Amino acid sequence: MNTDTGRVPADAQRPFRLIVTGGGTGGHTYPALTAVRTLQARLAAAGRGLDVLWVGTADSLESRVAAGEGIRFAAVATGKIRRSSNPLKLVSPANVKDMGRVPLGVAQARKLVSGFEPDVVLATGGYVAVPVGMAARMCRRPLVVHEQTVRLGLANRSLARKATCVAVSSESTLPLLPEPARATAVVTGNPVRPEVLTGQADKAVQALGLQRFDRRLPTVYVTGGAQGSQQINHLVRDILPWLLTCANVVHQCGPANLPELRQHTAALPPELAARYLLTGYVGPELPDVLALADVVISRSGAGTLAELTALGKAAVFVPLATSAGNEQAHNARHLAEAGAAVALPADPTPGTLRDAVAPLLTDAGVRTAIAQRARTYGRPDAAERLVDVLLSVAAR
Repeated sequence: MNTDTGRVPADAQRPFRLIVTGGGTGGHTYPALTAVRTLQARLAAAGRGLDVLWVGTADSLESRVAAGEGIRFAAVATGKIRRSSNPLKLVSPANVKDMGRVPLGVAQARKLVSGFEPDVVLATGGYVAVPVGMAARMCRRPLVVHEQTVRLGLANRSLARKATCVAVSSESTLPLLPEPARATAVVTGNPVRPEVLTGQADKAVQALGLQRFDRRLPTVYVTGGAQGSQQINHLVRDILPWLLTCANVVHQCGPANLPELRQHTAALPPELAARYLLTGYVGPELPDVLALADVVISRSGAGTLAELTALGKAAVFVPLATSAGNEQAHNARHLAEAGAAVALPADPTPGTLRDAVAPLLTDAGVRTAIAQRARTYGRPDAAERLVDVLLSVAAR
């Protein structure tokens, strides 16, 4: 599919109309938001407005994000299909009840699509995307499906055959698409928030009071996401005295985990404590913290991978074992097999974490090589590429 054009379709007399759907998690919601912002900027530069309707689940992350951005929001009924390797469990009462909600959701979505008359519908995954994507097909409106992970999610797998175009984040996803969808599929990457790419290390030092860090040593950023990860926290806690002998550490542990970790780390010798920052949450300083970090220890969600590869960071991934379809393990393995990251095995121990991170801290050459390979997988222009697809599909 040719998406080389960055042109805005003619008919600049009216705003470009976009329905965006997807949510349930930040991995589906924030790429969609980044795409909306990028499309709005592209259209504004051409003197055209953007009219957006976000269709999602009531009282959800996407509803709150849309409200915060001043984006019109409409809710439709949807149902969650609970996965199981046992076929009998797939027809559990909860699944049967939820599947019964899908026709209602499709009817609601069809009314919304028909009334809004979008130039294009963007679906980024999550269960709510299914009825909206089906409605787009019924109303003969262009549908672009965006997949963030290496493997297709359930919602996007079901919509791929109905899509005008499937945009994927990795070449490795292309063979997994249904045969009819491969001919029009495009590798765009996963949209990354622009501010993540503009961090400055010195700003992190000033904002977080890290003047006692030894800048001759590498800096490790530990994060388990906004709420923190008890698993990652405990793994790092148990190797912390060793870790601080060879690195500075910014440890974002999650607000609820802060008291416990403060108690455990209070006995650190002063010379090691000087190189350790424990914080519940990193907010606007995150881009600067990432700029400061030489190594990142984190989960391996699609958004995290997109940001770290776009920045070219050496990372040690601790996949979330309970992620849908075990997608975090697949994400981490995808980069690890290419030498672009280190992935811990299932049920990691403090010893396996130490063995994984030690070469990155003691050998700058190893750290640099992994960071450079990671950068080759990064697509900092993914949002622009996805907008190219949306405009190209709408212009047909």
